[in-house]
Parts: sequence; structure tokens; C-alpha cells
Amino acid sequence: MDLLEIRALSDDAKTSGMLADLLIETVAAGGSVSFMDPLPFDAAKEFWHKSLAAAARGERAVFGAWDGEALVGTVTLLLDCPPNQPHRAEIAKMMTRLDHRGKGIATRLIRAAEDLAVEKGRTLLVLDTDSEEGAAGLYEKLGFTLAGEIPDYALKPHGGLTGTLIYWKRIGRDR
Repeated sequence: MDLLEIRALSDDAKTSGMLADLLIETVAAGGSVSFMDPLPFDAAKEFWHKSLAAAARGERAVFGAWDGEALVGTVTLLLDCPPNQPHRAEIAKMMTRLDHRGKGIATRLIRAAEDLAVEKGRTLLVLDTDSEEGAAGLYEKLGFTLAGEIPDYALKPHGGLTGTLIYWKRIGRDR
């Protein structure tokens, strides 16, 4: 883990393929990240191609956690908010490889996203996570405040409904 590096990602075949593998692994393990299991590789790769194209336009940032040559985690910072919300950004698609969980990777990814949000003049971060198997404990440890729960918000990757927890955090100058 000494080689762990967090960096912004760009669209290339190798990176999008590794991101697709990470997304497929996360969904297969029950991660509620907007997709159903089984997730075809081509669909996962197309999602990341579009996401990284949006990053190239400045609408978002996609960060990767690298353990040497292996992509072991990712998080997306959504920056393209409506005109009445220029102060806000959203954390999305937080994923860590199953065999790398519990090693602080998610914390480092969230901190990188938060640092960029502050750099971009954002003062509020929001996110949502699965109410049954999400990362609520991680987000609370990182200073996010629970706003509430919406029941039956989305389908679980293997079927059945799950709720979502909505979190927020003040960042930058308005802490």
C-alpha cells in the first residue's frame, strides 16, 4: 500500500477497462451504484467513457486510487450543477476493490474530491448512499451530516428495493 497514489483520471482504453472491471465487481458484490447485476462489460465501459468525457469538459472529476499499476478505487465529483447551485458539488460512484477495503483508500479518495471542490470554490458537498449496505459510517467519520432517508429509492443490484441516506458537508470558507 506504500505505492498508493490518488490522481484524476482521463479517458484511455486501459483506464476505462479497469474502471469497468471495478464497476462490475462492485455491482456483483451488491454495491448500489445505479446498475443491476449482471452488468455487461461493454455497458460498464461505455458508462466510464461518457463519465470521463464529461470530466474532460470540466463537468466532473473522476479520481482513481492506484496501488502500483492496479486501479483499486474511484470516486467522482460532480461539478455541473444548475445555475442556482454554483456553490455545490456532489460525491458519486465511490468504489473500492473488495480486496482493498478497510485500508483507508475511500478516505483518501473523498479527501481528494473535497480538496478539488474547495479549489473550485464549492462550499457544500452532498452525496447519497444505500441505507442498508452503503458507506454511511465512512461518510459520518469524514464529517458528513445525515439529512434523512428516502425509503424504496432504488433497486438493489440483485433485486428488491432499498432506501438511500442523504448526506451533506460544508467545506472551504463557510465551514
